[in-house]
Amino acid sequence: MKTTVEIPDVLFREAKRYAAARSLSLKQVMESALRRTLETGRGPAPPFRLRKHAFGGRGLAVEGGWEAIRERIYKGRGE
Repeated sequence: MKTTVEIPDVLFREAKRYAAARSLSLKQVMESALRRTLETGRGPAPPFRLRKHAFGGRGLAVEGGWEAIRERIYKGRGE
């Protein structure tokens, strides 16, 4: 079956060089790559999803609140 596929120019040139260096046609290279991808199930990785991490408790409890925390952080650094 014939079809049209659009690929970036840089990738096309690289594939042509690869094929020429191995005395293969571009069709053979593309068919081999497509077969390998389908057989191994490799393809684009699913998007990264950050797992939710929750911790029990009431959070940081410091007498004096955030002002006290800020004072401790900057103590000795030009206050």
